[in-house]
Parts: sequence; structure tokens; C-alpha cells
Amino acid sequence: MPQRCVLPLVAGLVAAFGLSSAHAAASQLLESVKQNKQLASQLCGEFRKLNASGRKAHDPASIRNTAASQGLSPIDAEILTTYVVGMYCPDVR
Repeated sequence: MPQRCVLPLVAGLVAAFGLSSAHAAASQLLESVKQNKQLASQLCGEFRKLNASGRKAHDPASIRNTAASQGLSPIDAEILTTYVVGMYCPDVR
């Protein structure tokens, strides 16, 4: 197989494994919330307080706070916020 054909193949495999591990991490994070309804309820309460003060749960500062309070990366905190709002408190903005 020519070298120019191998490089795209290797790049594709690396990308696929990277996405797969990111998907697995996100799935694990969301599963932890599914198993802990109290956490979802707590987060909804925090998000509602943010809304009451004129802030949104998806604002960058709010995401950073969620990340810090939950020990998550900002990307994981954004995934968690989106999931919790969508599944448990759709009234939150």
C-alpha cells in the first residue's frame, strides 16, 4: 500500500479512537447523573438560582462554576449542564 494511502487511514483510526473515548467519558458522566437523581435535583436548583439572578446555566462563567463544583473539565460541565437541563429542568435557561 502506498505511503500516501496509509496516512489518511492512520489519521482516521486515531480520530475514531479519540471520539470513541470522548463518547465513553460523556456516557459515563451522564450515567452517573441517571443513577444520582439528587445530583440532578441539586443542579436544577442551582441553575434556577442563576436564572433568578438574570444569569443563564450555559453562560461561560456558569459552566466554569459547575466544572469547579463538580470536579469536571469545562467541556464535561457543559455536557452535564445540557443533559441535566434537558432531562430534569427544561424550564431553566
